[in-house]
Amino acid sequence: MATLRVKRLRSSAALPEYMTAGAAGLDLQAALDEPIILAVGARVLVPTGIAIALPSKHEGQVRPRSGLAVKQGVTVLNAPGTIDEDYRGEVKVALVNLGNAPVTIETGMRIAQLVVAPVVRVAVEETDVLEETTRGSGGFGHTGK
Repeated sequence: MATLRVKRLRSSAALPEYMTAGAAGLDLQAALDEPIILAVGARVLVPTGIAIALPSKHEGQVRPRSGLAVKQGVTVLNAPGTIDEDYRGEVKVALVNLGNAPVTIETGMRIAQLVVAPVVRVAVEETDVLEETTRGSGGFGHTGK
């Protein structure tokens, strides 16, 4: 098992936590000096009060929490947000309120999930020809389904 090293930057910060034995993501919590009122349509960068050291050749994917999205319309703006393995600053989450009412973000509120995933680096090679596939260049909605 790989290890995620976590440094608390604020005393109010909570360590990321898997909420069930089968959870893919660790819940991230807000760590604030004072509550944030997130107006309808507004965006905010919410601090978690932690910095992390990801395992080598891994990334952190910051994803929305489904309950927060469905119940209140709050989601991660750049989902999934990427945390590179060499980043050591505070983990912050870009939230947007797509709901119908303002939402109060408070310390301890679970605001996003962090999925730690392996990364494969590739060599970039320019070419004039790409292999043919059945799909070809068909893009968005090309199957008609």
